[in-house]
Amino acid sequence: MASEQKVAAITGAANGIGWALAQQFAAAGYAVCAIDLDLDAARARAKELSGDHEGFACDVSDADEVEKAFAAIDKRFGRLDVLVNNAGIVGSQEASIHQDMEYFDRITKVIVNGTFLCSRAAYHPMAARRNGAIVNVGSIAGLVGLPRRNAYGAAKAGVHSLTRALASEWAAQGIRVNAVAPGFIATSMVQGLVERGIVDEARLSRRIPMGRLGTPDEVAEAILFLASDSARYITGSVLSVDGGWAAFGDAGNASEA
Repeated sequence: MASEQKVAAITGAANGIGWALAQQFAAAGYAVCAIDLDLDAARARAKELSGDHEGFACDVSDADEVEKAFAAIDKRFGRLDVLVNNAGIVGSQEASIHQDMEYFDRITKVIVNGTFLCSRAAYHPMAARRNGAIVNVGSIAGLVGLPRRNAYGAAKAGVHSLTRALASEWAAQGIRVNAVAPGFIATSMVQGLVERGIVDEARLSRRIPMGRLGTPDEVAEAILFLASDSARYITGSVLSVDGGWAAFGDAGNASEA
């Protein structure tokens, strides 16, 4: 039987932005369904949260696994109020002419197909209550052209387009669909790239008008807002959370413009 506590499902919840999301939604009073490819990691994260939460395993690119995971969520909690499609993988730093098509397809399946499959599975419990919020994690890579990020950028642009299409289709059922487009965020993944010399953090920071990389908490706060009743008249939007990166159109040091 469904309780009165709101339920939020978060994909890719074990690390980075996903883990920041799980903590913030739990702190806001939601029961969190931490969904991750790694079941042990998902369950461990759910245990770290204070309250009634649970971890679920799911490869979001697999339709059968998605249906089973969301059926398990419905059986466990009896409702679903929020879905955050956060799961994704980062594209290789390869120029288009050298891009491995198997990897290109995998990125598209996880990011685009995964967002669609999870949203479709969330539709039924949300439509039954005629209320729900879906927030998709896009990227500035889906707004502008980033060299050597062709697969990732194409997939994230697909997420932005899918967001607008689903928002238009599902508004009549009381379901809002929005997205965020994070910029360069100081996750463990990005820090690993910095340590390996692949990413120059100082150079990146100069390109950002606010002069620094963002934090996972800052992205999570924007998502929590879009999922909340405070955003009840917002649907079909893609909100940049990038410190002004995509807005800056001049040459030189953005943080000293």
